[in-house]
Amino acid sequence: MSLGKRFRDITVASFNEMLEQSEDPVRLIDKYLGAQADQIRESERLLQQCLSHAATLRQTYISATQLKERREQQALVALKAGEEEMARIALHEKLQQEERSAQYKTLYEQSKLGIVELEQQVQQLKADFDEVASKRSYYIARLESLRLQQRMNERMRGMGGGPGGTPPRMFDRLEERVADMELSARTLREVRSYGKEAVVSAGNAAAQILDHEMAKLKSKLEQEGWMR
Repeated sequence: MSLGKRFRDITVASFNEMLEQSEDPVRLIDKYLGAQADQIRESERLLQQCLSHAATLRQTYISATQLKERREQQALVALKAGEEEMARIALHEKLQQEERSAQYKTLYEQSKLGIVELEQQVQQLKADFDEVASKRSYYIARLESLRLQQRMNERMRGMGGGPGGTPPRMFDRLEERVADMELSARTLREVRSYGKEAVVSAGNAAAQILDHEMAKLKSKLEQEGWMR
């Protein structure tokens, strides 16, 4: 395992631990995504610079190779023409360009390896960014579920303690009201019944008094001789 990948794994593990312990995971994720986006932009800018530099190295070593070959051909032409000194000068420059070509080719090959590694890192950064962005969507969904659950709980508490009460309590109050109405009706019936009995009772008492008075009157008439 490369040092970069190991460091990345440690970083991701630390971030996941922080995420689970955070009281505001979305804010932590947004902060991470912002930093990650900056790192991606910087890495892509560096990648472009590396690509541009590698292209310059490649062009330099190719040009040196071409010049080396041309100087070798010039040395042959000069040697054929009997210009040994000119041929020696051309060969000397040919050797210089050959060395230059080899040096720049080595730098170019090294830069290609660095570019491949940097491209992998950029891709990994983007993959991490997408993974964390996905976690953001997940935590937002969790928070929304929690918010809705809290609203449902508040609604249920409102139904239990609001006007009218819960359905059982509502029927209890209705039962009390009906019972009160029945009590009132029964009381009125009893009062009316008592009134009739009082009238009858009063009538019987008056009749007894009247009979008594009639008896007294008849007795008096008998004494006076009217009832013979």
